[in-house]
Amino acid sequence: MTPFTRRNVLKGAIAAAGAAVAVPGTAHASTAARPSGVALVRNRLTLPSGIATGDVTTDSGVLWSRASGPGRLVASLLAVDDGGSPLRGRGAFQRVLRGTAASEATDFTARINARELPAGTRFALTMHFEDADGNAGETAQGSFSTAPDTRGGNGDGNRSGDNSGGNRGRASRGQSFVWTGDTAGQGWGINEEIGGMRGYAAMHATRPDFFIHSGDTIYADGPIAAQATEPDGNIWRNLVTEEVSKVAETLNEFRGRHRYNMMDKNIRALYAEVPVIAQWDDHETHNNWYPGQIITDDRYTERRVDVLAARGRQAWQEYQPISGLGGRSGDGSTGFEPARIYRKISRGPQLDIFCLDMRTFKDPNTDGKETNLTHILGQEQADWLIKEVSKSKATWKVIANDLPLGVIVPDGPVNQESLSNRDAGAPLGKELELAGVLSAFKRNRVKNVVWLTADVHYCAAHHYSPERAAFQDFDPFWEFVAGPINAGSFGPNQLDGTFGPEVAFSKAGAYANESPRSGESQYFGHVDLGDDDVFTVSLRNANGTVLWSKDLQPER
Repeated sequence: MTPFTRRNVLKGAIAAAGAAVAVPGTAHASTAARPSGVALVRNRLTLPSGIATGDVTTDSGVLWSRASGPGRLVASLLAVDDGGSPLRGRGAFQRVLRGTAASEATDFTARINARELPAGTRFALTMHFEDADGNAGETAQGSFSTAPDTRGGNGDGNRSGDNSGGNRGRASRGQSFVWTGDTAGQGWGINEEIGGMRGYAAMHATRPDFFIHSGDTIYADGPIAAQATEPDGNIWRNLVTEEVSKVAETLNEFRGRHRYNMMDKNIRALYAEVPVIAQWDDHETHNNWYPGQIITDDRYTERRVDVLAARGRQAWQEYQPISGLGGRSGDGSTGFEPARIYRKISRGPQLDIFCLDMRTFKDPNTDGKETNLTHILGQEQADWLIKEVSKSKATWKVIANDLPLGVIVPDGPVNQESLSNRDAGAPLGKELELAGVLSAFKRNRVKNVVWLTADVHYCAAHHYSPERAAFQDFDPFWEFVAGPINAGSFGPNQLDGTFGPEVAFSKAGAYANESPRSGESQYFGHVDLGDDDVFTVSLRNANGTVLWSKDLQPER
């Protein structure tokens, strides 16, 4: 990412657009004196969950926030250079967008689908809500960059100091990103005594262009108590709200889990400046769930998982800055298709992200040894994945899979949560679906595919090769595992040999369910793509220490 400071961006944005009024006491608020003769607006709308951006491509992105009451979301975008000064000439860009209405029906969340943005451009972003009388509420500032396009990008690369914006071009078309999963799990929530969810601050410190949250964005099935005693006698003290004190069953309780996470200062800071690509997995609903399941968990009065999943899905879609599949720039529509959240995020000529949904279409958890094909993607999604990856012109095709491929993840003594079945022989059950995808990639001569995942609460690098596999109709590939970012650490798990995985590296906590206190057992992955298209991946802990890294050379 280009060297860049939020202070400089805001200075430039304010110089161009005029000082914005903000309510003191919020994460990124600044104050301005009220001009004499102007009546004080009381009960102004605030931003209790901060602001966020998501699914940012070469020319679009989703802008998100939540209000303290009914209102309409308003966002201002200003193209800026490295120093935060507005771009001029052909690089100049400024736009005010109005989004969806925040109401009780959406838990006062709202979004804007920003379209037709210049590629490779850094934007200073300000957001606020207007009430029914047109009064502007608290203003928050953030920033994000669109991905560079085939011409090498736009906007923020005036590194010579020329602020004319003449070529609107970055000197570099490289980009970087981070990924992880598993937030606020196993009762380890926001511990303000240790600085909150510090893993998010470590990711933020790398200055990534975007962040993939690989699922388990919340733990709806994991109550958070005021304190817990760790094995060494330390007392872990959580910030607690009513909604997180029990398992989530009502829509408000699911929403409350998302509200809780956004209370963390580190998450709010990251989301204000780093676009997220969000996935969902099981803990957004219930551990290891699948459609049609009737859970036997005694903590629940509602045991139909489909009912719980519908509520969890609604809350997740309200709180994640996820793009829809329709809607025009600034028209306020979300464009959601309720049955589909898998999607492609285009990041220019270097990179396409294929974001999977390995939960909605999943067949029941069994021992996985059926001779007939069973599903973890579903036929429609599998066909989509094959088609979109095969026709991608990007150098690197990153598949964000919210469940790992070759890792054995039991669901009880017999059944398997994962697609692996603990049998190293020929593909069976859900493995047949993956075999079909991998064979199609080989048949279509797809190159440079990398799989990124989380879920298992440790970090690892796995290399898959047909020469070690029972099933051999595929090309070798890498899968990288990261997480948790703020949850108990576990693992490492055993691997299933069907697709020939080999552990190049793995790192887990010192003991099962180790807390995030030290940061040593919390993990995220980082990818840097340079001008030469080398895919440099590193696995890091929540203190920012690089544990392992590897350069992947692009195959031409």
